[in-house]
Amino acid sequence: MRHKLLPVAALAGLTGLVAGALPANADTARPHIVVKDGKTQPVFSFKDAVREKVFVETKVDSDGDGKRDRVSIYVTRPKETNGGLKVASIIEGSPYYGGLQDPPYHPADVTDYPRLAKWTPPPGPPGPVSYSFPYYDNYFVSRGYAFVAADTLGTGDSDGCPTAVGPNEAQGMKSVIEWLAGKGTAYDENGQKVSAGWSTGNVAMAGKSYDGTLPLAAAATRVPALKTVVSVSGVSNWYDEYRANGGVVAPDGWEGEDLDLHAKAVLSRKDPAVCAPVMHDLEKKMDRVTGDYNRTWDARNFAKSAPKFRASVFLTSGLADWNVKPIQMSQLWDGLKKAGVNRKLWIHQGAHDDPLDIRQSAWLETLNLWFAHELYNVRNDVMRQPRVDLERTPGNWETHKEWPDPSARPVSLGLNAKGLGAPGKGTQQLVDDPSRKAEDLAAKPDEADPNRLIYLTPALTKATKLSGTARIKLRASVDGRSPYLSAVLVDYGTDERVSGFVSTSDRWCYGDSIPGNEGCRAVRKYTTAVTPFKIVTRGWLDVRNRTSIWHSIPVKAGKDYTFSWTMQPYDYVFKPGHRIGLMVLATDHAYTLRYPAGTKVKVDLHNSTLTLPLH
Repeated sequence: MRHKLLPVAALAGLTGLVAGALPANADTARPHIVVKDGKTQPVFSFKDAVREKVFVETKVDSDGDGKRDRVSIYVTRPKETNGGLKVASIIEGSPYYGGLQDPPYHPADVTDYPRLAKWTPPPGPPGPVSYSFPYYDNYFVSRGYAFVAADTLGTGDSDGCPTAVGPNEAQGMKSVIEWLAGKGTAYDENGQKVSAGWSTGNVAMAGKSYDGTLPLAAAATRVPALKTVVSVSGVSNWYDEYRANGGVVAPDGWEGEDLDLHAKAVLSRKDPAVCAPVMHDLEKKMDRVTGDYNRTWDARNFAKSAPKFRASVFLTSGLADWNVKPIQMSQLWDGLKKAGVNRKLWIHQGAHDDPLDIRQSAWLETLNLWFAHELYNVRNDVMRQPRVDLERTPGNWETHKEWPDPSARPVSLGLNAKGLGAPGKGTQQLVDDPSRKAEDLAAKPDEADPNRLIYLTPALTKATKLSGTARIKLRASVDGRSPYLSAVLVDYGTDERVSGFVSTSDRWCYGDSIPGNEGCRAVRKYTTAVTPFKIVTRGWLDVRNRTSIWHSIPVKAGKDYTFSWTMQPYDYVFKPGHRIGLMVLATDHAYTLRYPAGTKVKVDLHNSTLTLPLH
């Protein structure tokens, strides 16, 4: 049930509002939520807030001990909730409160077949549990919300086993939400049952990365009390985090990481050895050998459930984030759009970064409007604002009704001996060298190189915007050990470009302060550099999965096949005078597995195309 709040002016000078409908003769001297300009105001003391540890019982037994797993949560709520005030809740479920283990990465170099690194359970948890909150508690508790930090299963003080946001973790978060709605069971540290009588029953989930993935998993359960989720760089489909079109692909800079490694790294519960069978089962079921899609991956595909979400969704994504790649945002956004789910999207120029560090005051203000509207039914204009905020260049934001840009149209370019444009004739060949990085291979586009093929447009006569997903179709033969085909889209033309995002020595603060939680962060800023080219986006295919990601079918050496695959969705403006380049290679050193050198790829130019969504 949503709770009605009236504007401050309706109380004719009174300073507060009750979190709930007020009868005409209500006692307005009681603590109230204050709303002004569509946002709840900081009228409660964060320093004096109630803080309590609670253990919520779930319906799963993922560690196989014969008892239902319990999720450990740490609640921070206004002290006035002990006197009858009811508040909405914001949950940040996370595996990180208990610290991280350091499991060995799998080999990225393949000699015979992809192998797993040997793993043994750690002797114990990595350290004490610490609820070092990012900012939701510091900012929102004083504004009339409870903040709930939840150790996901197998981490911190929770029972169970982590499974990289498998069904058990989704059910763990669902149980916490249900307890906040008065439908679950929980215990205090002394084993006594405890209820959330202070809760309105309206719940949000929010967080970044893994913490931004758990909200999507919870939304996929369709638990009614979950009204909205805020997913910052969250994974909507784990297959696309560690695979691409059948190929084993790493997040940027983390070669050798895979689904099991993410679970092993966060295994911070007491007695972690009890989860060894679960970890070994995950190693097997993720199938690092073929890279095929299967039921293990399908259970972690939250994007497919997006059309059935009950919760509204606020997404953010970084165009330079090659850890949680843009496809994670794009495929979820598309599903939400088709179903008409209430949604909002921020796309920024950063990498795996929180928008708090990029657009601080605007982010907090928008979150305040969003939560007030979704959890307290405040009639503000957040849903009437443009759905999409896009940072075109550092600090320069645009608003759009939708993304990708509806005016972008597919433009098909043929591959020929002179570049991109008309269909070509004949064939061209490359020989794979897995030791060479894409940046090196792309550096001299006008010179022949045996290890890649490059096709360029003429210099552009006007600015050309790419918005959406590029697709490549190659008619080619593949002869050798590597099963990969990789495509890289490049902007050629000297320009000052974003090269990073770094912290400075300056600090800025927000919210209330208490010792150990000052609500301060280092100021971050973009760094730029003048470069002759920029890799815009890229995409990969395992040629054995040319017809389906579910099944591998070997190719015959020397036989021509039609291979078609997409690159990562993107939004980018190519400037006048620049050239658009397509680079074709086999191994993409930083992302794909690296098989022995020597695989030959022969491309039939006449039947090969690059299709770009351009405006």
